[in-house]
Amino acid sequence: MSISISSPITGSAQTGLTSPTYTVVTDRSPASPQVQQVAVSALGGTQAGVRASSVSDPFVLWIKAPAQLRALPLFSLANGRLPNVPFNTWTAATKKGLIPASGLVSLPGQIESRFSIPAGAETYDAANMRAMISAHIGLLDQVSAALGDAFVTGTP
Repeated sequence: MSISISSPITGSAQTGLTSPTYTVVTDRSPASPQVQQVAVSALGGTQAGVRASSVSDPFVLWIKAPAQLRALPLFSLANGRLPNVPFNTWTAATKKGLIPASGLVSLPGQIESRFSIPAGAETYDAANMRAMISAHIGLLDQVSAALGDAFVTGTP
């Protein structure tokens, strides 16, 4: 896989977290060889109460590539119709152990972003594909603290 997750990961702004960073180490993925997975081994900045990854309390992040990249099939517009265009779907995900109530063990919460790119777009519209990804990640970064606040308060 050409994507490489490097350490440390700089976290985005969150209420109660100051300059959060996450030291990560390569982890084994149970899913497939198309998955690059890392585990958070240490925390940086001020993150009171946050736990690094352990066997029973995971804090892992991964990126999954398509099992096989698909290309746009050859076609003719003589009949005025496009063929079925295949999509290459990438997934970026984070799993973190979360304790639902005092005295209970952690249960994994999960965040997932799926990137479904029509085959051919990487060749014919690369700039707009990159802009879509940039805007999506920028939006997540921009609303990161607001999402955390909304999840905690229940007020969207």
